[in-house]
Amino acid sequence: MNQKFNSENEDELRDEYDFTKLPVVARGPGRKQANILTVALEPDVAEMFPDSAAVNEALRFLIRVAKNSTAQTQ
Repeated sequence: MNQKFNSENEDELRDEYDFTKLPVVARGPGRKQANILTVALEPDVAEMFPDSAAVNEALRFLIRVAKNSTAQTQ
């Protein structure tokens, strides 16, 4: 059965096609690595940190301070 190409409907999908339940897979450079945890920062907090390295550095510093504070009180 040979169907003619219909240029009017070339970009339209049928109503029964539902792509909302398909998994989204990022491909190519810049995609998220599987072992990376993503968190959302509030805008005022995000202003203080230019990138994830800065956030990690600040959190590691806070962890060291908390550990030292706990060790000194015991």
